[in-house]
Amino acid sequence: MLLQQTLASEFRDALRPLVRRLNNERTMSLGKTGVLARLSERGRATASELATAERITPQAITIAVRELDDQGLVKRTHDDVDRRRIWIELTDEGHRRLEEERSAVHAWLDEALTDRLTDEDRAVLLAAIPVLRKIASEHIVD
Repeated sequence: MLLQQTLASEFRDALRPLVRRLNNERTMSLGKTGVLARLSERGRATASELATAERITPQAITIAVRELDDQGLVKRTHDDVDRRRIWIELTDEGHRRLEEERSAVHAWLDEALTDRLTDEDRAVLLAAIPVLRKIASEHIVD
């Protein structure tokens, strides 16, 4: 148990500055970027679907969507059958802005991986990616 607690603490402490540095490259919040990414990957969605997918409150998604709409990054349209349902879709400008966000973060990370790591370091990191995905997944691993 002590080893597991130490591992968790060391892992958290190693990730914290990396996450902070990646977030410094962003020009919009991680939540708004997540909304744009979700819409880009899966197409239109309702606010409740977005809130569930992004694990944020309905109130927070309402504010985020309103701000994204004000910036022309998403558009809201009523459902043809149920006029109470509102679909949120990514606009062309939203696609462009999402790629801009991704490019900024990718540029810094690519430079850091190239300049600061050896070939062996990169191989270790590449091998760790499936393990990191397991940690982030919702599924219980045996």
